[in-house]
Amino acid sequence: MIKTRITDFFGVKYPIIQGGLMWIARAELTAAVANAGGMGFMTALTYPDPEGLRAEIRKCRNMTDKPFGINLTFLPTLTPPDYPGYIRVCVEEGIEFIETAGRNPEPYMDQIKSGGIKVLHKCTSVRHAMKAAQIGCDAIGIDGFEAAGHPGEDDVTSLILVPLTRDAVDLPMIASGGFADGRGLAAALCLGADGINMGTRFVATREAPVHRNVKQALIERNERDTRLIMRTLRNTERVMSNTAVEKVLEIERRAGETRIDDLIPYVAGRVGKGMLEEGDMETGTLAAGQCMGLIRDIPTCKDLLDRMMAQTESILKEKYSQLS
Repeated sequence: MIKTRITDFFGVKYPIIQGGLMWIARAELTAAVANAGGMGFMTALTYPDPEGLRAEIRKCRNMTDKPFGINLTFLPTLTPPDYPGYIRVCVEEGIEFIETAGRNPEPYMDQIKSGGIKVLHKCTSVRHAMKAAQIGCDAIGIDGFEAAGHPGEDDVTSLILVPLTRDAVDLPMIASGGFADGRGLAAALCLGADGINMGTRFVATREAPVHRNVKQALIERNERDTRLIMRTLRNTERVMSNTAVEKVLEIERRAGETRIDDLIPYVAGRVGKGMLEEGDMETGTLAAGQCMGLIRDIPTCKDLLDRMMAQTESILKEKYSQLS
């Protein structure tokens, strides 16, 4: 069995984390990951208000007695969500871990810490990881350029970013971006990470609450079937290629300044949510990483994690046994 600072930090069996997935990381998936030995995070902003999150936390507790946490992403919006309300619910419900992402969580750290909650902050650069350590985060996630969603603007892959971050920050660290099997976990551990985060891979599991077409698309597409959208707005997002995404890129290629209003019909959350529920894979955008090329089946979370750990242990034993 592989024990790391991350398994000790969360109190879980495996150093594999299911991070926040908008609309997808709900009780069904997070509980399945937790019961399989990993660490799962439900996404707070999936719910329109804090009380909706409270109900989902209680639902998840009825499905697992293992640790799980809440993802809270701080977004640049004209009307910010009720972040203090979501944090208050986490405190009242006894949540032990919050995964923060997006903007700097410093304005909310006092409230989070006052509830005895530990903070894992997702970063896309070494400088952001150093800042997270400085403001009192307890662990960090570092996202390489291969990752789904928002990989930052520096275009540095996990192979470089993980060891650089380990050299700069001495906190429990989770590598994210390009990981989908035991080979990736073995590599991440050798690069200096204490565990890995997977998003795209967990969407292609039986427990993920999305339409079958979404899971099948992840199997059928390959590592070249992602696109980077919203680069012109410096809000880059890696998504699965489809008709809607090509339309977004066409708009961004036009002369002049791109306006977010021009992209809303294609990138709005409600459109993506509809695609996940109805299975029309051409209507909206789906965050997906280059690890799609490694996804070939739709297992249960337990089968996936058990298989990954067996592969990781086999690789490490074989490689290290060759050393004299």
